Amino acid sequence: MSIDATAEIHPSAVIEAGATIGPDCRVGPFCVVGADVTLARGVVLKSHAVVTGWTEIGEETTIFPFANIGDIPQDLKYAGEKTRLVVGARNRIREGVTMNTGTAGGGGVTRVGDDGLFMAGAHVAHDVQIGNRVTLVNNASIAGHCVIDDDVIVGGLSGVHQWVRIGRGAIIGAVTMVTNDVIPYGLVQGPRGGLDGLNLVGLKRRGVDRADITALRAAYQALAQGEGAFQDRARRLGDSDEGQSPYVREIVAFVLGDTDRSYLTPG
Repeated sequence: MSIDATAEIHPSAVIEAGATIGPDCRVGPFCVVGADVTLARGVVLKSHAVVTGWTEIGEETTIFPFANIGDIPQDLKYAGEKTRLVVGARNRIREGVTMNTGTAGGGGVTRVGDDGLFMAGAHVAHDVQIGNRVTLVNNASIAGHCVIDDDVIVGGLSGVHQWVRIGRGAIIGAVTMVTNDVIPYGLVQGPRGGLDGLNLVGLKRRGVDRADITALRAAYQALAQGEGAFQDRARRLGDSDEGQSPYVREIVAFVLGDTDRSYLTPG
């Protein structure tokens, strides 16, 4: 066990032998920190938080009461192999959130980036790869092997099917089931989610240039109304004037990339 002298540990907390507690960490009442856990500088565990498994928590991340971080995968194929969860810096992991370690069949690591907000009851399953500045609203669930790129918002009570990719800057409306890949900056909503436009509000909030937003609008129309299969439209889009925008090029690369799922296409 390694506990930095500047860390504050409540007397009722359970710190298992082998755990590493970094400088300026605060571990609140009735928390449990497992033997293979590493808490980086300034991590805060509020009361009753559990961090277990082979888990790394990045600097200044705060974990709220009754979150369970780093427990074994909810996967019947899991056979007890030692796998990891790596959580980045400055995340806010709210009450009742669950994040599981990976599986041998999925690469062995579940990974969460920096500066995320995981609201109460959200779930991150085994082998998921989450980027930076991602928001999972209350009770959103991300199934195994999904890839969630930077700046994505997943609305409350929404579910993302296993193996799905969600591109950068996309937004998923509340109470939506996502079963196919979502293009960068896409807007998906409805009980059985369909691609319903672009995340224009998010683009404007991030200060994206008006010319790029105009190019994205035209690109969306070309994907929605062009001839041929969805990937054929994307290839033509890459050769068009709109394809000179880096944001449009990102969509084209996403659509033409490897995937285990089909794509949500414009309705």
